[in-house]
Amino acid sequence: MAGLQLAGLASGFDWKSIVDQLMEVERAPINRLVAEQGRNTLANSALTDLGTRLTALQTATTALKSATLFTGRSVTLGGSGWSAAAASGTPAGTYDFNVTQLATAARREGAADIGAGLSATNDVSALTIATLPIGTAVTAGSFTVNGQKIEVGLADSLEDVFAAISTATGGEVTASYDPLTDKIALNGTGEISLGAANDTSNFLRALKLGNNGTNAVTSSSALGTVRTTGALASAGLRTAITSVDVDGNGTFTINGVEIAYNVNTDSLSGIVSRINQAGAGVNASYDSVNDRVVLTNSSTGDIGISVSEAAGGLLGALGLTTGGTLVRGENTEFSVDGGPVLTTPGTTLDASAHGIAGLSVTATSTGAQNATVSADTAAMKDKIKEFITAYNAVQTFIDEKSRITSANGKVTTSALTSNREVQGWAGNLRALAFGSVEGTIGRLESLGIDFMPGSTQLEIKDETKLDAALRDRPGEVEQFFQKAGTGLASKFETRLATLVSQNSDQQKRLTANNAGIDRQIADLERRLEQQRSLLTDSFLRMEEAQAKIQQQGAAITSAFFPAGGT
Repeated sequence: MAGLQLAGLASGFDWKSIVDQLMEVERAPINRLVAEQGRNTLANSALTDLGTRLTALQTATTALKSATLFTGRSVTLGGSGWSAAAASGTPAGTYDFNVTQLATAARREGAADIGAGLSATNDVSALTIATLPIGTAVTAGSFTVNGQKIEVGLADSLEDVFAAISTATGGEVTASYDPLTDKIALNGTGEISLGAANDTSNFLRALKLGNNGTNAVTSSSALGTVRTTGALASAGLRTAITSVDVDGNGTFTINGVEIAYNVNTDSLSGIVSRINQAGAGVNASYDSVNDRVVLTNSSTGDIGISVSEAAGGLLGALGLTTGGTLVRGENTEFSVDGGPVLTTPGTTLDASAHGIAGLSVTATSTGAQNATVSADTAAMKDKIKEFITAYNAVQTFIDEKSRITSANGKVTTSALTSNREVQGWAGNLRALAFGSVEGTIGRLESLGIDFMPGSTQLEIKDETKLDAALRDRPGEVEQFFQKAGTGLASKFETRLATLVSQNSDQQKRLTANNAGIDRQIADLERRLEQQRSLLTDSFLRMEEAQAKIQQQGAAITSAFFPAGGT
């Protein structure tokens, strides 16, 4: 049967095992290449990890070269409530601030009572309590007049309440509405007493009625208020808006910003929102108690608010062009170190206000506080610690991956044991860390930093020494690390750039080497298969020859010694 190979069938000789053994011997070069490839892979992986650590050390080194690290400043305040910040390079020292006046924002208060009265006449029988156009809605319940309880419901008319007051007091107190003043008047036969601690309705407060010790009480101010929802044309404004086109469109200007409106579609609350979003630098609000609109500058200080429009426009109806009041804002007034009084529009006192470069103090109250500016030693120390940690990580990794161990007579190597170049990198970095630089601070030891005994690791041995240098001599520490070409960080930065490049080159070489080994192994495997095929063919021909010889021998034996013959 074709392809059937039974070793030793004719010869009794297990030649297939011999072929396998011969091939195994011939595979020795391949096994050596596979082992080499494995070592390359382990070394490449180690170099990749080392590259990560070298890059981390590069990052930590670059941080030590930051232009603002050793000029960074922190600031502390001697009191509470205020806040402060100091930019890089702010002159260190203690500055005494005394704020005598805080800035306020200017505001334009529109005329009060811009809404029409409750009624055009003194007949208020059609006005229900629930729909009164007043600043505070009336709640149902009871209120007291001259010790008598009067019940009020939301469905009652204002005239019903007037009648209830007269009935409850036996005619001693009567109530009426004056359309000219838009006020309610209470008249009594004697002193009128209003309210009780157990009243459940706010009727008296909502209608602005309070005790005055006489027999005549009137609302403290006009009652009718403008309706903030619904179209302006029906908002109940006391003054009509006439400066609009046939479609109801008009415009007004605040601080040079034009704002459009339509009396038929826009509401007062909508106009207030539009003003706030227009970028005019003001915040508009509606004061329901005084029935007026108020414009407040979004910035503090003695800054004006300008408004303009054609006569008969919306601002006029809101009392913002005539009848209103401009309340000027105030600037912050302060002094530094007992000097002259200084002013600024805001509550943040920066260099433009006091002249101390980089220092900013925000006051929230009047009074005195001191601001102490000092070197930001915490940030400096953190970056130095990060550098030490990254440096130690590189040294530890190279030590571990280059280590040779021996146990029970067996020597074990590591991924980079034979890589003298990488081991040389560790030595280079140690030499840089141990070396001196130009300047008043010449070594890491001057900063309280040194190698651990018998180790390649750096540590902060004297933290007090480091803190003192960072606090008192930040400029000298900056020179130690950052001086161009000779500073410690500068030297590390240059050397690390080379090491990272060399590390990458080694990885590329190992990758290329393994690719070449793959090709060698493939070539050897093809040759081995050819050899196996040749050997197998040879042994098969031997088997065939042996089989023929056996057949011929059997034939001769049969010819000379027939079966049963003698």
